[in-house]
Amino acid sequence: MKTFKTIMLTIAGASLLMAGAAMAHTPLCSCYDNGDGTITCEGGFSDGSSASGVEIRIVDKDGKVLNQGKMDEDSEYTFDKPDSDYKVEFDAGPGHVVEVDGSEITE
Repeated sequence: MKTFKTIMLTIAGASLLMAGAAMAHTPLCSCYDNGDGTITCEGGFSDGSSASGVEIRIVDKDGKVLNQGKMDEDSEYTFDKPDSDYKVEFDAGPGHVVEVDGSEITE
């Protein structure tokens, strides 16, 4: 009986650890200026998973959407650099949004 309890506790503990690992899925997004009037953003997750298909929006200082799309199969999105202040919103769902201010994007 003691062995059964030990096995059950081990399984329960492993399940909790695996659930915690599944929740450790931090979104990552970085953008750079290509030097040709375009910006490229690369996305992903801290566990190494792809950001392919993740929504990305470029918005002005008033929140107006200037451009939007989805990360491609390489987890990248390229767009024309806006003439005014802007930010990039990488939106992988509730609690998984990364914002990059346009003033921080350099070559």
